[in-house]
Amino acid sequence: MSTLDNIVHDIEMQTGLRLTNYSAISIGGGCINSAYKLTAPATDIFIKLNQPSLLHMFEAEVIGLQQLSVLKAVRVPDVVCYGKTEQHSYIAMEYIELSPLNNQSASQLGQQLAQQHHQQQDFFGWQLDNTIGSTPQANQRHHDWLSFWQQQRLQPQFQLAQQNGLAKRIQDKGAKLTESIAVFFDNYSPSPALLHGDLWAGNAAADSRGNPVIFDPASYYGDREADLAMTELFGGFNNDFYSAYQAETPLDPGYKIRKTLYNLYHILNHFNLFGGSYSAQAESMIDQLLAET
Repeated sequence: MSTLDNIVHDIEMQTGLRLTNYSAISIGGGCINSAYKLTAPATDIFIKLNQPSLLHMFEAEVIGLQQLSVLKAVRVPDVVCYGKTEQHSYIAMEYIELSPLNNQSASQLGQQLAQQHHQQQDFFGWQLDNTIGSTPQANQRHHDWLSFWQQQRLQPQFQLAQQNGLAKRIQDKGAKLTESIAVFFDNYSPSPALLHGDLWAGNAAADSRGNPVIFDPASYYGDREADLAMTELFGGFNNDFYSAYQAETPLDPGYKIRKTLYNLYHILNHFNLFGGSYSAQAESMIDQLLAET
């Protein structure tokens, strides 16, 4: 049996679906996974796959999608199932024909994301650890946001970056910054909101009716500003998105500085995943933040 034959058989066994005479085409799965559109009589399924040891990554994605779906704020793909064969772990979801966000769908997404962020918890973190890309993302519960961001976000990335050859001067600056983040939270105390966790422009689109869809979450409960900050990386969203979000739930003025603190986490993660110029970008962000302390 081929790789997909084994996965299709597992899907059939888990769900009772009959996927005989299926066809499959390879489509974009992002930087981390391989992906396929599987077409069978009366159904289309989107399948992402990776090595068997990363089954936990897909398990956490399933739980994130399910929690986001329950809110009925922003559409997310329905999960068919997830599982593992000898060669791969995988997640199977409904296939949604996607197109880029336009002004209307971007505005709708901004409003809906603000509504999603109204879902709050009494702790920061999540029910299990997950991944950001393929990097482990710890989500131990905290009642103090600053300690969560220090211990669960910045410090693990700096530790991994040290192993990956980050220059010592950047490590030293990073340690100084990590110890000093309280200065960015004068007169601001965030509440734990349900976050997408990896909301860059590549993880949002519109369906055939023009409704926004978000996918590939790395969810946890955290400061909503962390989600908004991520939207400004790697191309960002248009002004209609931000105007609609602010109309629903205005942002604190200090966001203009804190967004760099939140995006530093993702830039460090990109250094750890891909290396290259991300170290210089991280150093520039650290310098910018230290200048504010």
